[in-house]
Amino acid sequence: MAGPSNHKDTVLTVFQKNKNQLAFQKMIPNISDEEILNEIIDLSRLDELVIGIDAPLSYQDGGGDRTSDKELRKYIVSLGMKSGSIMPPTFNRMVYLTLRGIKLTREIGTLHTTFPISIVEVHPGAAMGARVSEKEIDYVLTYKQNLSSRKYLKNWFEQQNIIGLPNGIENESHTIDSCAAALAACNWADPSLKPQWIFSAKPPLHPFDYCC
Repeated sequence: MAGPSNHKDTVLTVFQKNKNQLAFQKMIPNISDEEILNEIIDLSRLDELVIGIDAPLSYQDGGGDRTSDKELRKYIVSLGMKSGSIMPPTFNRMVYLTLRGIKLTREIGTLHTTFPISIVEVHPGAAMGARVSEKEIDYVLTYKQNLSSRKYLKNWFEQQNIIGLPNGIENESHTIDSCAAALAACNWADPSLKPQWIFSAKPPLHPFDYCC
């Protein structure tokens, strides 16, 4: 799941894991919190769910960076990415997204589901940056603004065993983000795989792992 505070740019993308592949099932754009919860309830009747959320799921007591934000910022800079893509959860541009992420996880936690649900905070840009080659990093640096970069990344996802992506998914950056979020969450949940970077949960203030 990826997107900012508004429904218009929020997308929920569903994949089915089959051995080492993630097969595209459906994408729901312009989705509200209520619709997200209803979709989760429906999906959890069928199988276990792993949800990667592209939003801060906690904040630093007193404001500013969490320790995880500082560590991820160092990591992405080592990859050749920009440090500014990691912003404190209480920063003006982030605070509503943080509230939304915390609210959603609280509501998901109250659901009574047939199969279990696991949640991880993800950073889609870092997930892609950590997996592309050195020669491909420019596509990750420019995909927010550049359609040709998003087209390249759509094809790149096939190399990451994310299959069946529909035409048009490259038209918006947040739809690309949702695929990268799924990739990171899948690696996090699969014992045979590992995230490229992970900061473990530190309950009660930071109750979810953060990975890319």
